Amino acid sequence: QVHLVESGGGLVQAGGSLRLSCAASGRTFSTVAMGWFRQAPGLERDFVATIRWSTGSTNYADSMKGRFTISRDNAKNTVYLQMNSLKPEDTAVYYCAADVGRYWRGTSYYSAVGSYNYWGQGTQVTVSS
Repeated sequence: QVHLVESGGGLVQAGGSLRLSCAASGRTFSTVAMGWFRQAPGLERDFVATIRWSTGSTNYADSMKGRFTISRDNAKNTVYLQMNSLKPEDTAVYYCAADVGRYWRGTSYYSAVGSYNYWGQGTQVTVSS
């Protein structure tokens, strides 16, 4: 089992920044990829970014490129999401996800919700105008 705990959400004004963290515990030694998704009220959970655990290679949703950065600290089993130039439409619950104990299946595979077998509880990000 793997346990994911997100932190760092909150209320920020438009144009501001936040850094989300997701700490993984448990059987993390076989982590393949970790990702961030977000879900606004009444909408589906959308892909934000993913990082391949072994190499650090990343992939982003088009609307996040240039504003969001995903990174990881292998020693701390933690993945981060640095969010800059935030907009009111970025308001959502942000979820951390992990693919553990399987094999790398290519960058595009990890933009789907179903590609991950562990999820955190989410952290609220609210961007005021």
